[in-house]
Amino acid sequence: MILLIFTFVLAIFLGFELISKVPSQLHTPLMSGSNAISGITVVGALIAAGEGHGTMTAILGTVAVAAAMINVVGGYLVTDRMLKMFKGKQTPKAKA
Repeated sequence: MILLIFTFVLAIFLGFELISKVPSQLHTPLMSGSNAISGITVVGALIAAGEGHGTMTAILGTVAVAAAMINVVGGYLVTDRMLKMFKGKQTPKAKA
């Protein structure tokens, strides 16, 4: 248990240090990569929820599916908004 807590705290500090050093031009690709990882989390959470080893497993699996889906959808919305900011203003095309 102590090793798990140590690994979790180390991951928090490492993640904070890595993210704080990322230049702003790389945030969109980084967000897309984290969305892909969250998609894998959704699959794992679905497997955990569907195992059927007890009520608590089903509840925790369902909560994990909901949290991962919120993360994925929110990440894609943020990525889409960031990509729209990089697009230039488009001039309307004249009709012939």
